[in-house]
This record gives sequence, C-alpha cells and structure tokens, in this order.
Amino acid sequence: MKIRKLNPTETDKFIDLIRIFETVFEMENFNIPPKSHLSKVLEMKNFMVWVTEKDQEVLGGMTAYTLDQYYSQKPLAYLYDLGVRPDFQRQGIGKALISGFTDHCFKNGFEEVFVQAEPEDIGAVEFYRATGAVEKEALQFSYFLKQVFLNQKK
Repeated sequence: MKIRKLNPTETDKFIDLIRIFETVFEMENFNIPPKSHLSKVLEMKNFMVWVTEKDQEVLGGMTAYTLDQYYSQKPLAYLYDLGVRPDFQRQGIGKALISGFTDHCFKNGFEEVFVQAEPEDIGAVEFYRATGAVEKEALQFSYFLKQVFLNQKK
C-alpha cells in the first residue's frame, strides 16, 4: 500500500477518490464536475489531494486546503474530506493517511492541521479521537447564499 500526494495531472485518480467520497458520504444524485474543472482544482497551490493506493487502485484518500495566516507566518491545513472504500475500512488506511499528511505538514512548517466532524457522525468523531487529535468544541455557521438572497427578495 502506498500513500502519496496527487500531482496536477492525475485527474483520473482524483475522480476515483471523489467516487469513493460519493459512496462513503452517501451523496445521492451527485453529478461530478467536468474534468476541466477538476484539473484546475488540482493545480491550485492551496489545495492538496492525498490517496492510498494498492496496485495503482485508489482505496481511499483525503483533500485539504492550505490557509495562510495573518497571526503567524506558518500556514494551517484544513482537512476537508477523508474517505476509505467501505471494503477497506477498519484496516488502518485512514489513520495512515492522517499520519502521512500530518508528517508532511510538520516537515513543511505548518502550524496546525484541523478538521471538522458533525457530532451526530459518531464514526467520524470516534475516528478523529483515535488518531490523537485534540478535540475542540465549536459551532459552525453557514450562509447558503442562494437561500439567503432568495429570502431577501421576499
């Protein structure tokens, strides 16, 4: 098994990972964006995709964003999505992804890696607790812009 960061030309591997996310996160009626868009996303300097492969087949992976700070010269990493194919879960792949990613961030001068999990997603909460993350309670507020602006017109 191999854990690695995708390079900007590996759109097909990125699509394989998104399909895993689609299954793991039970994303009904999901339409994958065009390959041209995904290529642009992979080229962004503040975005990373990591995958776990066996025999060049994607078994799982994660996406993360780099956030430059104004409080510190060291960047933060926001782990956005992490998923492993259901038939490979509970085999240490997720923990290995976290370990490889945090090691990369440490070696590259990041100050912190953070991730959010919804309290009702017990599996995710227990997973992140088991990886040694420090739990910090916070509330997230979202502005669903289409909804906000439609309500303002009423």
